[in-house]
Amino acid sequence: MARATDSSWTPVFLRAGGIVVERGGPLSHAAVVARELGVPAVLNVPAATAALDGRLVTVDGDRGEVVIHREPS
Repeated sequence: MARATDSSWTPVFLRAGGIVVERGGPLSHAAVVARELGVPAVLNVPAATAALDGRLVTVDGDRGEVVIHREPS
């Protein structure tokens, strides 16, 4: 997850299981690279970096949903 991305993030995307970005749209760097790599992405998620920091999530790019999983007890 990030506030925004640029081309320097591309190597990170190669290892990512999903991408969540606070700012961006369908033609943003994150969206284009995610589509090319087949990585699920959800963009334009306000405050994602604060809300999701260190949390286990599932990213559903088709639905535009980010599911936050419960922390183990």
